[in-house]
Amino acid sequence: MSENLIERISTALGSERTLEGFVRQLLEMLELVTDMESTYLTHIDDAEGLQHILYARNTQKMQIPEGLSVPWQDTLCKRAMEDGRSFTNDVPGVWPDSEAAKALGITTYLSTPVMLGDGMLYGTLCAASAQSHPLSGRAEQIIHLFAELIGQYIRKEQLLQELREANDALTAVSMTDELTGLPNRRSVFNHLPKLFAAAAIEERSVLVAFVDLDGFKAINDSYGHESGDRFLQSIAQRLRQFAGPEDIIGRLGGDEFIIASLGPQIDAVSDDHVQTFKAQLAEKLTGRYELRGNLIDYGGASLGVIAANPLACTPDLAVHDADSSMYQDKIRRRHVQH
Repeated sequence: MSENLIERISTALGSERTLEGFVRQLLEMLELVTDMESTYLTHIDDAEGLQHILYARNTQKMQIPEGLSVPWQDTLCKRAMEDGRSFTNDVPGVWPDSEAAKALGITTYLSTPVMLGDGMLYGTLCAASAQSHPLSGRAEQIIHLFAELIGQYIRKEQLLQELREANDALTAVSMTDELTGLPNRRSVFNHLPKLFAAAAIEERSVLVAFVDLDGFKAINDSYGHESGDRFLQSIAQRLRQFAGPEDIIGRLGGDEFIIASLGPQIDAVSDDHVQTFKAQLAEKLTGRYELRGNLIDYGGASLGVIAANPLACTPDLAVHDADSSMYQDKIRRRHVQH
């Protein structure tokens, strides 16, 4: 049976991709080794002072219900650890004050802590029966082995989760403009194809606005770079307020920003839609800004807005066309100012 057990453990380690699947296989093997009615894994919540039954295997009358939560202070597990007694076949005599044991009808009880690699107590691996059973040394060795394997599995999952979170954080940093918190150029050009694909499915246009902040150098020169940074952050905040939940906004670099939004149906789009979007955006960005104690009345940005047909235009081409339109707007604004 030893060779068969080792083979089953090896198979479980190699084939199971979830903690639940792995533990359930071990609980079945633990039942065979201990000849107990119920085998189960618990998790201890120190903050709540509770012990939760995560997974249980019940083969006879005794039922240890999954999802059951009991006060940690009342558990046999805590008593066993404090007393240094991992096994007894006389629970009523040894721990007569345990209400949980009485409620579940436990007479024979075996448990061992499940520890994580950092010495933290995760929970316990247990076997119980309403009948009085002797315990072989082999069974005790097996439950300790299984608890160690479960602890290693949980720690491995925790490490993988930590790596995923670290990777997500690094990805977020690599996709975010540090100063404004907006998506950066890389992020914008990663997400534009998705917006164009969604627009193509719905046969809608995509409104793309290229924003260049006129007079930004003068703000930096007059009020200092910290005020210039504050101005860029305020522009970013106004763009967030202007954008819809599905819109793409970002800082392309320097004083250039972009916003892309689903527009009208392709066969219904007109210049009026473009001009309305442009006027609304211009109004949002124009006005008074507070820059480190200085108030400025900003005359607005140069804007290039186009309505792209996603069935005939790529995101790169749309941004290029919006950029060209912005330069035309900048020339026009200079003529007006002079």
